[in-house]
Amino acid sequence: MNIYEQQLKNKRLTILILFIFIVFFLGLGLGFDYFYLNYTKATYINDSYHQYAQNRSFFPVGTLASLIISAVLIINAFINGINMIISSTSAREPNSSDIKEKQFLNVVEEMAIAAGIPKPKCYIVPDDDLNAFATGFSPQKSYVFVTEGLLRELNREELQAVIGHEMSHIRFYDIRLMTLVTILINAVGIISDMIVRSSRRTSSSRDRGKGAGGIIFIIWIILVILSPIVSRLLAMAISRQREYLADAGSAELTRNPRALISALEKIRRALQPTRAIKDSIGHLCITDPRGSLIEEKSGFWSDIFATHPPMEKRILALKLMAYERENRT
Repeated sequence: MNIYEQQLKNKRLTILILFIFIVFFLGLGLGFDYFYLNYTKATYINDSYHQYAQNRSFFPVGTLASLIISAVLIINAFINGINMIISSTSAREPNSSDIKEKQFLNVVEEMAIAAGIPKPKCYIVPDDDLNAFATGFSPQKSYVFVTEGLLRELNREELQAVIGHEMSHIRFYDIRLMTLVTILINAVGIISDMIVRSSRRTSSSRDRGKGAGGIIFIIWIILVILSPIVSRLLAMAISRQREYLADAGSAELTRNPRALISALEKIRRALQPTRAIKDSIGHLCITDPRGSLIEEKSGFWSDIFATHPPMEKRILALKLMAYERENRT
């Protein structure tokens, strides 16, 4: 699959995920309208709520509120998202008088030229752990973050490989996809929490119905409670697939897969978590910010709950690329 096919695939996947989340928001809102604001039966026939519900026309308050809140959150993230990330990580712009930071700026410019995209804005996260991530909405509006620990520990070739990895996320439009997923996850969490709080205040005086209606109500409640977890698992699954492609993209840009192998091995040996980077944006990073031991685990459950593939598998895939390149006739 070439770069243009990958870009098209990611754009289609972005539209599909946005559609899925819109349907999800509609389901949460319609459920709230159905069970709490319109069709809920009163315990007694003379209950004032019963009279109110029978005499009012249906208006989907919860559904509209769910869509409006999610739209506001998405728009706010598009406008202020990068500033929120800079603030949450305490990131700063590189100092060109510092040798390592100047090298970082030069490498980003070189890899942007190799990738055929505009140079992203660069930021440094004050953390001793080894990590990096890219974010933004397009190659024209993109950002690359690296930790101080990464700049200190990697040599120039290794840094090139890591930046090549991040450039691949940018040119494949992974950054738009994953940034949108991050925004939608936060929106799901906020709306789910609001529904749970609202339902607690109204549930004491109402009968949710029996039979099929009661079963549907139970399913909806489970959906409300589990929605933040399910949406985060979706983000993790997408992130795992993107990491393999970005590793391959780095090897293509640098023509030196062994440099990324060396960089990942150094990152792997850094056991401490990246404390400056929040878990909510962990799937954007080159390695899980919770600590490299997370990525040492393998198996069904570990794969489901991991934001990244096991480091061992990523390194093995790169070694195969290096072997094929070195033995090409």
